[in-house]
Amino acid sequence: MNVISEIQRINQLELSKGLTHTPASWHSKYSSSAWINIGSLPLNLSEGDIICIFSQYGEIDDVHLVREADTGKSRGFAFLKYEDARSCVLAVDNLGGSCVLGRMLRVDHVERYRLPKHVLEREEKEALEAAEEDDSDEKKIGAAEAGHAYKGQELASEYDIHAGQDLFAAPKKSNHNQREDASTTHDSSSMDINAMDSKAERKRRKEERAQKRKEKEEHRRRKEEQKRKKHSSRSSKDKKRRRSRSRS
Repeated sequence: MNVISEIQRINQLELSKGLTHTPASWHSKYSSSAWINIGSLPLNLSEGDIICIFSQYGEIDDVHLVREADTGKSRGFAFLKYEDARSCVLAVDNLGGSCVLGRMLRVDHVERYRLPKHVLEREEKEALEAAEEDDSDEKKIGAAEAGHAYKGQELASEYDIHAGQDLFAAPKKSNHNQREDASTTHDSSSMDINAMDSKAERKRRKEERAQKRKEKEEHRRRKEEQKRKKHSSRSSKDKKRRRSRSRS
């Protein structure tokens, strides 16, 4: 039995016994870990794609998509850390067995997760370099703060936060979309005209075939009529000959 079906079986058993959200639940074993393992990922998904899928169940603190060292291509599995360990339960129960780009995701808890060796070495090196550097103003300016590129600027937007948005309104069409719609309408009209012409042509050919069949039938009827007349004429002549012979 694979991991997906086993987790689904255990969840159904817990639901039937009322053990959900209790210390007796199998999830409680992993309550101290906020990491999950994600397997059977489509190979063309990036870290950002994984975050988009799994962020619906909580704030994501870290993600590690395992890649090949030489090519950098995804190996199809990843480790993800939530800010809250309770989000792991939601992700495991709801996203395990879900289908993404034709592949069924395998999602499970990770009891003890250790960062890869090269990541640990890099973080230790960065921490050592940061400790050795002085806290100068030049370094503070060079630090990349969240949103620093737009600090003090007001970003233009066509929406008013106080007025809200009509979620059920039809999307606005740009000039490009309008031209496409006009082109589509023109193409549709042309197709309709062509369809009408084709229908008229089919009707004309059908009438011509019917007329030819009628002419052939008339020609056949005339020939049969001529044969009957010729046959009746021969019969009358033979009768006259027989009468004349009988008299003589």
